[in-house]
Amino acid sequence: MKEEILSKCGNSTDIIVRTINLKNNKIDCIYSETLSSSSSITNYVLRPISKLIIENKEISNISITNLIKNSLTGSSTNELKKIDDAIKSIFLGYTIIIINDKEILSIETKASLDRGINSSSIEVSITGPKDSFTENFNTNLGLIRKRIRNNNLFVKSITLGNESRTKIGICYINGIAEKSLIKKVMDKIIEINNDIIIDGGYITEQLSKSTFLPQVNQTERPDLASFALLEGKICIIVDNSPTVLIIPTFFIDFFHTPDDYYQKNINTTFTRILRFLAFLIAIFLPGYYISVTSFNPTAIPTNLLLNLIEQHTIVPFPAFFEILIMIIAFEILRESDIRIPNKVGSSVSILGGLILGDAAVSAGIISPIMIIVVAISSISALVFSYNSIVNLIRYYRYLILILGMLLGIYGLFIGFGILVINLASTTSFGFPYTYPFVPFIKSDVLDSLIKVNNDENKRNPLLTKNRNR
Repeated sequence: MKEEILSKCGNSTDIIVRTINLKNNKIDCIYSETLSSSSSITNYVLRPISKLIIENKEISNISITNLIKNSLTGSSTNELKKIDDAIKSIFLGYTIIIINDKEILSIETKASLDRGINSSSIEVSITGPKDSFTENFNTNLGLIRKRIRNNNLFVKSITLGNESRTKIGICYINGIAEKSLIKKVMDKIIEINNDIIIDGGYITEQLSKSTFLPQVNQTERPDLASFALLEGKICIIVDNSPTVLIIPTFFIDFFHTPDDYYQKNINTTFTRILRFLAFLIAIFLPGYYISVTSFNPTAIPTNLLLNLIEQHTIVPFPAFFEILIMIIAFEILRESDIRIPNKVGSSVSILGGLILGDAAVSAGIISPIMIIVVAISSISALVFSYNSIVNLIRYYRYLILILGMLLGIYGLFIGFGILVINLASTTSFGFPYTYPFVPFIKSDVLDSLIKVNNDENKRNPLLTKNRNR
């Protein structure tokens, strides 16, 4: 049996075998030195078995298994029937104990291969809790249970990935989340057939194939995941992933943050309106500039128009190619700033943003107003921390830019119509993406762009029948 296990593991050098003779019994301990803790193996496996040898008890073949099982001091000890189960346990960090080449025991001796709980690096918390999810499944679940100390918080675990065998946890609150939503989510997740699941992004990709609009939200913050569960949504924890998936997701969710509920109403209202304006500016400003300078010059004051024309006379490129070059240059600068080390990132930003920008204007390649337009549009997109909504802004910015070049102001209205139609025709797991505007829910509309004290204090009627908090 020992040789078969080692053979199926490819006789890998990190698979260690310790053989112990106890009276007339042969005990083989097999574990992975990279996934198991040496101190746990010593304290929970080797030391208890050595104590049996020292005590020199009368041991028969019938009682040896129970005797060893009772002597092991680990938190989780199980009897296994199949060799395949033993191999799976080894690569989960367990130590396998084979008794007389017949019976198999497994004891948990996992090593801690995870970083500690740190503050969120993407969704920065200003006034709220500072902890964030890690790559450890149990830690992430614990951070949620620490906030929702309720026996109705149910967790259903499944394994995905034909080769990676990644643990997936589907979390919901019984009595709040609708059973039809739970079944739909579980059915779609079970249908995922990948060899490897490394991160929650693999699952998001499979669940959002029909549209490029973000239908699944990802968060690093346990408080946001807890809020979502209490609304009747479902959270998916993926082992080895520092983010938790939230299903379903509505368009308005990307304009809200957990910090909104830790501040005064007037401050939150101002911030939400600012985010909405930033969204519109990021998408429409470049296209609007092209349309008014190329097709509809009467849409801006004459003095400003003359100033723009004067600045553009020294530029050899048409306005469309000029702004396209600047947008692509900013995207390259942003991507390089993300990928390179932090110590070098500030230098690249200064080089690209100040030196090259100033040099391009001095050389007459780019007009100053063009740099201002692209900078305002790009900075407005940085208001959003979610990468999915940033990509949405990027796609529509190019679409509006092309329509503005071809049709002027009319192209902007057509682009806005396309955006509205796309939002209105999209659903997230059967729920309207434009909630709470369509369908119109008065109590929730009041808490969409502005924050008010809602005396009704009701949950989302689309997600749950248990509306009372």
